Amino acid sequence: MFSFLKSDPIKKLRKTYDQKLEQAMQAQRKGDIKTYSLLTAESENIWQQIEALEKSST
Repeated sequence: MFSFLKSDPIKKLRKTYDQKLEQAMQAQRKGDIKTYSLLTAESENIWQQIEALEKSST
């Protein structure tokens, strides 16, 4: 009945994914390649979680 009030975990993960990619881009622009690679790896893990949730929901 109140399913519209529940937060969507995929939406939350996509927001986090976008933020990580933005942080990675900023680190790359500053020349901090180590931080860039760490943030990119974190964003890839988040993307895998998103894909797993999307597959399980369909």
